[in-house]
Amino acid sequence: MKKILLVALAVLMVLSTFVACQKPEEPEDPKEDIYTKSEGVMTYEQYAAAAVESQVVVETYIQAKQGWWEKDGVGVATFYTQDGVGGYFLYNMPCSEDDYNNKLKVGAKIKVTGYKAEWDGEVEIIDATWTLLEGNYVAPAKDVTATLANEAELVKLQNMFASVKGATVVASADKEGTEKPFLYKWDGSGQQGDDIYFKVSVDGKTYGFCVESYLCGKDSATYKAAEALKVGDKIDLEGFLYWYQGPQPHVTAIKAAK
Repeated sequence: MKKILLVALAVLMVLSTFVACQKPEEPEDPKEDIYTKSEGVMTYEQYAAAAVESQVVVETYIQAKQGWWEKDGVGVATFYTQDGVGGYFLYNMPCSEDDYNNKLKVGAKIKVTGYKAEWDGEVEIIDATWTLLEGNYVAPAKDVTATLANEAELVKLQNMFASVKGATVVASADKEGTEKPFLYKWDGSGQQGDDIYFKVSVDGKTYGFCVESYLCGKDSATYKAAEALKVGDKIDLEGFLYWYQGPQPHVTAIKAAK
């Protein structure tokens, strides 16, 4: 009887070892909750496929936020958010100033119900309401340097946090035709404190970038770095893949290329 038990135990140990070796590999990102959705909440793929003007319900994590302000007596702010698959742009989402400062922090997880909208190519969620959830996630920048020239692929990454490496600053012409390394406003008609526009070349093609003043104001390191740009500078960039008649990333970091 003892021999039978010993044999049975040996067989069980072999089977256990075999089963253990056959376990699926752990996911590359251990934060599985950034991919899972609650009941009734859309996956990113379902959101992307939803028709413009239809109601959408998503769970997402705040990655950056523009300044809080009052619109028609109601506090609002615009948020760049992301889950494990894609990015969302929450335009003028109502929130109190206290919630903006103390609840809607970078990394916070929220459930958002609103309507899908589109403006000159930028897909966003408007008329949104939100609920704070348990969870925290800050996405790493996705390197899109090699994807810039392929808009059909790049647009799939719209609103995500991204990086571009080894870009060369090229001149931008203002409304008078004068070439400059950057412009205040898109045509150079602005002044310090307005959005900054500049162009870079990557693999022989030129792309436009923007330092959005509501996101990175004139006192921020990013705004000052844009003001210091010179034609020919080699730079690395980070920001959010905003879209306006094509890609026009909202830049959050500018550094000398490594």
